[in-house]
Amino acid sequence: MHTVGLKTLKNKLSEYVRLAAAGETVVITDRGRAVAELVPPRRAENAFVEQGLREGWLRPARIRDGSPPPNKPFPGLTLERLMADLERDREDR
Repeated sequence: MHTVGLKTLKNKLSEYVRLAAAGETVVITDRGRAVAELVPPRRAENAFVEQGLREGWLRPARIRDGSPPPNKPFPGLTLERLMADLERDREDR
């Protein structure tokens, strides 16, 4: 992440646009206070998530011990039944 003052940004705009295009975030300050961010374009669904993470109203999922999330099995669904259903579906081809 780069930080640049407004006056410097004005004089070297193309340089900072190239940084953003390369994936860097450029924080723009005015008199020492952050006023804007220059970021690379993102897909629409990522922009919403990124905004939520930045503003703090969305937090990433965390598992403290590093283990995978717990399974939520479907009642009565076994591997054998799943494989039989898959084989039956493939018979149509």
